[in-house]
Amino acid sequence: MSTALKEQETVTQMRKPDVEFTGGAGDLLGTQIIAYLITICTFGICFPWALCMMEKWKVDHTIIDGKRLEFKGSALGLFGNWIKWWVFSALTLGIYSFWVIPALNKWKAENTFIVR
Repeated sequence: MSTALKEQETVTQMRKPDVEFTGGAGDLLGTQIIAYLITICTFGICFPWALCMMEKWKVDHTIIDGKRLEFKGSALGLFGNWIKWWVFSALTLGIYSFWVIPALNKWKAENTFIVR
């Protein structure tokens, strides 16, 4: 079987899932204001809490193939990593910060679940 035919078969087996987003602007604005105030009032110390609020809003309003997603990450679960990432970034003069975004995205993915 030719390579082009194999690739075509692979593409035809894939399908786009039915994705729906149910969040609204008012809900988002309220969540963003609270997250912003938490971050400003604590001089950034509680940023992990604000980040979890925003991620929870986004994930909890997403439905894939009729199944709702749920974010179960907590600020306490992120806080230890957040401190570690800041220390390593400071010690390496910012070089470690290139590893922070992938690590943060991995943490978000590990804390996102499909509700059955």
